[in-house]
Amino acid sequence: MTAPVIEVRALRKTYGSGDTAVHALRGLDLTVRRGEYLAIMGASGSGKSTLLNVLGCLDVPTSGHYLLDGIDTADFGEAQLSLMRNRKIGFVFQSFNLIPRTSALANVELPLVYAGIRRAERRARANAALRLVGLADRAHHRPNELSGGQQQRVAIARALVTGPAIVLADEPTGNLDTRSSQDVMAILDGLHAGGRTVVLITHEDDVAAHANRVVRVVDGQIAQEVRA
Repeated sequence: MTAPVIEVRALRKTYGSGDTAVHALRGLDLTVRRGEYLAIMGASGSGKSTLLNVLGCLDVPTSGHYLLDGIDTADFGEAQLSLMRNRKIGFVFQSFNLIPRTSALANVELPLVYAGIRRAERRARANAALRLVGLADRAHHRPNELSGGQQQRVAIARALVTGPAIVLADEPTGNLDTRSSQDVMAILDGLHAGGRTVVLITHEDDVAAHANRVVRVVDGQIAQEVRA
């Protein structure tokens, strides 16, 4: 059986204390195996955004364990979490999060700059990532010269350029029209077909339908799991 790339055990996240405490995650367990395509769904306030932040090493749980690619993050400080984010996770955000005044190529290169990769290598890897998403001819365009769908494809290229263990996509079609959404989902489908692990956060049933497995989060716990 394929080894897990994500293991979440008895995960709890509480904000505040006493009578005003908010229990965002309540002993949640989740395993994602390498090469899996998972969609996480849930209403506002369900805990899915908190779960996303923990999976992305953007936040730490109050208790429980999160193992990313076999490494327990429980005792990591911010510097170690930042290193994990850079090396193990490729992020795709709803709002693209591109730097406006730099080219598509420079945006894709950015994680490699943080990783200390030399200029020639990072330029080659960034160009290869842009080719993968069909934007080699837009490498020197700035975000404001690209459509929303093209900007999201640049964001996917940036997510892939470090060769992460997992691609974590947060509402990747939320700001796109139908055609652009289809293009972006086709790329994510292709990544999965090529063996990449993809975890998708979405509230749209038609987007979740692309995944092999869908889990629904309710009140900080997994309430339902459906396999394709």
